[in-house]
Amino acid sequence: MEPIAVSVARPHALSLISGSRPDPGPGEVKLRVRRAGICGSDMHILHGSNPFARYPRIIGHEFAGEITAIGEGVSALAIGDHVVADPVVSCGHCYPCRRGRPNVCATLEVIGVHRDGGFSSEAILPAKNAVKVSRDLSFAVAALAEPLSVAANVLTATGCDAEDTVLVYGAGTVGVTVLQVARLKGARCIVVDIDEARLERAKEFGADHTIHSPSRSVPEAVKAEMDGLGPSVVIDGAGIPALLEEACRVASPAGRIGLLGFSPAPCNVSQQDIVRKELSLFGSRLNRRLIPEVVSWLESGRLDPAAMITQTFAARDARAAFDFVETHPDRLLKVQLAFDE
Repeated sequence: MEPIAVSVARPHALSLISGSRPDPGPGEVKLRVRRAGICGSDMHILHGSNPFARYPRIIGHEFAGEITAIGEGVSALAIGDHVVADPVVSCGHCYPCRRGRPNVCATLEVIGVHRDGGFSSEAILPAKNAVKVSRDLSFAVAALAEPLSVAANVLTATGCDAEDTVLVYGAGTVGVTVLQVARLKGARCIVVDIDEARLERAKEFGADHTIHSPSRSVPEAVKAEMDGLGPSVVIDGAGIPALLEEACRVASPAGRIGLLGFSPAPCNVSQQDIVRKELSLFGSRLNRRLIPEVVSWLESGRLDPAAMITQTFAARDARAAFDFVETHPDRLLKVQLAFDE
């Protein structure tokens, strides 16, 4: 069967293209992609609302597969290895990289955004971005390592541990990944959403408490946490400007606020709350080489996120998969494309 790929030539122009990818160059590997997950950022590229995307682009940054060829100088990987992609391509020597933050490298490129990605039967990526996984781990679960690494990144930045109570705004895919990783770290977790069905799903993934914000005040609901101080970690997975203002109000003294969603719109944030409680605000983008740690959680069974995969479409039905994500957001967490069917 001829290899295929999902390409966005320009905003709102998604198509299937065919043809083999070239042989890997020095320091690169070639994958036969098996599973790839559709992310909100892929939808943004399609809509033309991702400010970082370059067109035309084979999209997709959550993918796993099997190495079929290796380039010159690659010694740590071999043909036949199962791997998951880390989409963060960094220089390794600029100031952010030297500080251990390659996810904000001065010349950052993201696979599937700045360079061609994994919605393709065949994919080329730097060998250092191919993280080996056990053959016992399914490709479908392996492809969840990247979204889980985003949750691991924000919770590592905020220093989340078993002493914390974590308030998560949003019970969609982002919120559920944060919930799972926070629970793994031993934290108490409270999830807020406007949709009751999503909150029920959050309970299935281990939420200790849920808040339906249209029917209950979030500040009132969480003010008794941490002996009346409020939640010690607040994660905004929704990107609604007003939530940052509320997060500063409800967070405990010495609290930490992590921002995963974003909007260009300004918001009113009280300097008084930040200074009085000495709050720390953390922006979080992608991951800081945390996928190997996430893979270890998956391989050991400490994380079991398979139930996040709510729908799987054959890669040739990518258009239908994207339409489903558009029209049925209430019925999904993670939609994957299968390139092995």
